[in-house]
Amino acid sequence: MADRFVTVSLDSRDVHCTARLLDDRAPLTCAAVWEALPLGGDVYHAKYARNEIYALFPPLASTEPPLENPTVTPIPGDLCYFSFAGAELGTRAYGYDREVGPGTTVVDLALFYERNNLLLNGDVGWVPGIVWGQVVSGLEAMAEACNDLWRTGAAGETLSFRRA
Repeated sequence: MADRFVTVSLDSRDVHCTARLLDDRAPLTCAAVWEALPLGGDVYHAKYARNEIYALFPPLASTEPPLENPTVTPIPGDLCYFSFAGAELGTRAYGYDREVGPGTTVVDLALFYERNNLLLNGDVGWVPGIVWGQVVSGLEAMAEACNDLWRTGAAGETLSFRRA
């Protein structure tokens, strides 16, 4: 299979990067994401994982992918996939502006933009993610925008994923 690429954007800030899908390491996750593209949603900056931005989506496939190519220590440029039961995110401590019901599955697509990340949540413990993509260009500009998002806020910003 030929390499596949996605563009990851912070739309209001007009910044983007390009990532290669890791089809050889996470084929089921890559297939689920690829078929669901394009995707976009409100961006959030991580509270616990450190240097991470992400958006939340409804399930991308009829069956959630297994935990393939997992990590709890993502590196700069990793794109990660997380799946949560709604009750896991249904607390105001996470800062979401919508109600998430206990029977709902929520998919979190994340970009890690800097070093020293640890997927350890004080409420639930280790939260392994599936690494499904790696940024191959534009990470430096995206990291600057992510730091700006951390300092000035995420309100009104959209994180988008599109086929490149």
